[in-house]
Amino acid sequence: MTWTLAPEAFDSPAASSLRRDYYDEVASRYWKRPATAREIAQGLTGDGAELLTPPTGQFVVGRYAGEAAACGGVLMLDAERAELTRVYVRPAFRGRQGAGLLLKLLEEYARTLGARRMVLNTRLDLTEARALYVRHGYAEIPAYCTGPYMEVWYGREL
Repeated sequence: MTWTLAPEAFDSPAASSLRRDYYDEVASRYWKRPATAREIAQGLTGDGAELLTPPTGQFVVGRYAGEAAACGGVLMLDAERAELTRVYVRPAFRGRQGAGLLLKLLEEYARTLGARRMVLNTRLDLTEARALYVRHGYAEIPAYCTGPYMEVWYGREL
């Protein structure tokens, strides 16, 4: 079984399903209860995903043996910085090296868009994501943005 990763519209059926699953997991973990369908829909409304298309960004879907299994995006913040966002691997596909491949491809797209540095924000309770970023050369940096779900920031030179 192998991974196939490629750019895809953020609102394609596969991308939309992955984005819903991503929001469901991170919201449910934050609230310590299952997110409702309404809460998920509200969270996805106006979330800025439409910016994840060139020249402002890129959205990628990863398929494992043809099944939509992972996604992630890169968003240009300014002429030299890109933000890594919505990185997600469905639980059934974790531990199969997809997240690392996804990060590598998103970094390539960020370089193509002109970025020299990648940054991201996450929460302290998302320990698996934080470990992934550190494993791939990201280090904690000072906050570059603020928001209710932002507790730790990472960056790395591209």
